[in-house]
Amino acid sequence: MKQRLQFFGAAPEIMKAVSALNKAVDECGLEEGLLHLVKLRASQINGCSYCVEMHSREARRDGETEQRLYLVSVWKESPLFSERERAAFAWTDVVTKIADSGVPDDLYASTLEHFSEEELVKLSVAIGMINTWNRLCVPFHAIHPVAAAKAA
Repeated sequence: MKQRLQFFGAAPEIMKAVSALNKAVDECGLEEGLLHLVKLRASQINGCSYCVEMHSREARRDGETEQRLYLVSVWKESPLFSERERAAFAWTDVVTKIADSGVPDDLYASTLEHFSEEELVKLSVAIGMINTWNRLCVPFHAIHPVAAAKAA
């Protein structure tokens, strides 16, 4: 697939702001491993191969197991995730697909059993951030890391 647009070059000022928010999310205090899993899950939902590959690779680099990475896409059926991770996945699924049914009250309440209000805001911004990256990489055909490595 050929890259359609290099968004950093086309709009450097707004991309500088996007990058600053991304840095703030990465440093917000939520567990690094949890952020990797949430980014991976949202990217799976959005069909962003660039981000799925990148966040899988980063998670492995930071100690995540292959087995758990394979099962993120079917997290509801896997016993390998903690209750906090499962709550984050459920929140990620609904917030990423928010137009489908909004966020049900029972999901909001059950998520607050695993995240403080402050953490839930941070988690929601993290989900919004990865959705922003997905919405840049998918339509503009960001050069896939695997394709870039093959070309080099």
